[in-house]
Amino acid sequence: MNAKYVNAVPLYRQEQEFERYGLPISRQNMANWTIQCADRYLAVLYDYLHRKLYDYHVLQADETPVLVNKDGRNAGSKSYMWVYRTSQMYPDRQIVLYEYQRTRNASHPREFLKGFTGVVVCDGYSAYRKLDRESETIVFAGCWTHARRYFADALKALPKKEHEAAKDTVAYEAIKRISAIYHLDNQLADLKPDDRRKQRQINLKPLVEAFFAWAKEIQASGRLSKGKTLDGINYCINQEETLKVFLDDGEVPLDNNATEGALRSFCLHKHAWKLIDSIDGAKSSAIVYSITETAKANNLNPFRYLEYVLTVMKDHQEDTDYRFMEDLLSWSGQLPEICRSKTKTTNV
Repeated sequence: MNAKYVNAVPLYRQEQEFERYGLPISRQNMANWTIQCADRYLAVLYDYLHRKLYDYHVLQADETPVLVNKDGRNAGSKSYMWVYRTSQMYPDRQIVLYEYQRTRNASHPREFLKGFTGVVVCDGYSAYRKLDRESETIVFAGCWTHARRYFADALKALPKKEHEAAKDTVAYEAIKRISAIYHLDNQLADLKPDDRRKQRQINLKPLVEAFFAWAKEIQASGRLSKGKTLDGINYCINQEETLKVFLDDGEVPLDNNATEGALRSFCLHKHAWKLIDSIDGAKSSAIVYSITETAKANNLNPFRYLEYVLTVMKDHQEDTDYRFMEDLLSWSGQLPEICRSKTKTTNV
């Protein structure tokens, strides 16, 4: 599991490596072991972490496509790996949970977040917007990085001979204004949430209001007929309400970068193993990725942590009282020292 889900070594390559040692361990056996371990031992911890997720005020969400071979549909049909994580504003007790689903339907975040009250930071995907309209308990906050990306792409698309004139473009002006918002907010990083909220109201709100007034002016002027810059202007105006949420809440980050960071390992790994063979494999992969990425986010050694969790969980199979799992959480002071990483890592 560590080789595949932490180091991106597909099972077929592990099979070849074991063969070199004279150990005939098939990839099918390894896949079955992983599925059974995830289902029998790690799923209980996964569900416990899922309930813990509701204790937080701010979560972040995103999703990425994945191919699953035997899912009952035509070859090449897209499935999705969704990820939900605690806000990057809570660095000491991070939770990162993956969930496999066959579609990108709004029903999936609706079900996963059922019972949650608070803020969810996400991009402008319509599934979140639909859930936003339906839910009275969840506030959805927008991602300024997604807004900025349209303008950055517009500048990248300029022909070389026009690079010198880039400073006169709407895209350049948009990036400059968004960068100023980031610059001021970065200076508030060490403040407590309520103090950060107050400073955002005083210092950032005028910049944000000026940005949207400018964007609406550009949109109304008709200067832009099509292209990435116009897409960016339209995106920002359409997402104005969600992009302003951070101003009223000191625990809300400006963007969803932490979630994209949590997905980065998965996206890099899927280029190595290409597809997941079955739905059971996809579900077990979501569970194992959740445990290892949560461990990494809390600066644990994922191999040692997996080893410890599996060792403890096998002795609690008949338990109905799950309070013992408090000691298994990635930030627990009861974890053995060997589980702790010697160097700090981050997904942010």
